[in-house]
Amino acid sequence: MNSAEQASHAEHVSAEVVVEVEGCTTEDAHAVFSALRTSFHSDRAADDVPEEMAGPGATVWTSTFDVGERRAEAGPRRLKGPVIVSLQGGYWAVDQLSAALKTAFAVRVLGMAAGDQEKEVELRLETLPQTVGRGAD
Repeated sequence: MNSAEQASHAEHVSAEVVVEVEGCTTEDAHAVFSALRTSFHSDRAADDVPEEMAGPGATVWTSTFDVGERRAEAGPRRLKGPVIVSLQGGYWAVDQLSAALKTAFAVRVLGMAAGDQEKEVELRLETLPQTVGRGAD
């Protein structure tokens, strides 16, 4: 790989964010992933709806988003309850994805772990106050 290819590869990798959604209904997980797919390319198709898995333990849904190009801004989405979301990726990429979530949900940072080149952020998402009482999107 030459230096131009390495730089291109590094930019692509640093634009990816792994998103984990847990502690919610399948409908709420779908609302989160749908909002993010409005803004960014995902490794999952739009018709790939989260499903509840049988068995003990909590279900965690995962998808990877490429935040290198923001396509559109997601509008407010309704949630049935609070949703816990973990974001993992490069600093810039995680910040871009966090900003996109703020157009669709009320976002509160629960915690963060930082490394040399990546960080992980845990967020709590809720329905935006101005969305409460309106019809579902």
